[in-house]
Amino acid sequence: MSTAAPSPPVTDSGASYAAAAVTMAHYKAADSKREQFRRYLEKSGVLDTLTKVLVALYEEPEKPNSALDFLKHHLGAATPENPEIELLRLELAEMKEKYEAIVEENKKLKTKLAQYEPPQEEKRAE
Repeated sequence: MSTAAPSPPVTDSGASYAAAAVTMAHYKAADSKREQFRRYLEKSGVLDTLTKVLVALYEEPEKPNSALDFLKHHLGAATPENPEIELLRLELAEMKEKYEAIVEENKKLKTKLAQYEPPQEEKRAE
């Protein structure tokens, strides 16, 4: 009784073996890239977060009309604005307006001051 491995099927040329080897190498490279990407997602916490949101959707007694909106809402993409953030935005807008007004006032005062002061060159000559 022989324990040798079965021989590959006989073909007309070795070209099909080369093509199979190239195809297998391509699959291995693609699998490697997928595995790297999967590890990246896992390491960054994306997989855990997505899993939690999908479990929450699964456990919803009444499924929402739009699963995508549900995901967006639970991932924070479509959450309503935090009132504190809105207040800060309003305050920022006010501060920008005040800043622009002060810059304009500063320009006017510099112009007015230039009328009453001699140019810097004349001061040095004195």
